[in-house]
Amino acid sequence: MEQTPFPRDLVRFQVDWNRTYDALAAPCPVTYAAHRRRLLRLSALLWRHPFWSRPGGTAARADLRREARLLERQS
Repeated sequence: MEQTPFPRDLVRFQVDWNRTYDALAAPCPVTYAAHRRRLLRLSALLWRHPFWSRPGGTAARADLRREARLLERQS
């Protein structure tokens, strides 16, 4: 698999999105509304990032999620 050079901010958005999603999926999250708002904000940042306008950029979304999960496991 070829490594895609993702911008640092894009990877950080994806890592934050994953963590927020996991927190929201937890039973009875105390700050449900705050997590939901954050997830929506991060989704917009991810979707509108300029990286996706590059040729072949949209094909790399799964790679971004995979790289973010690997980064989470390392930290």
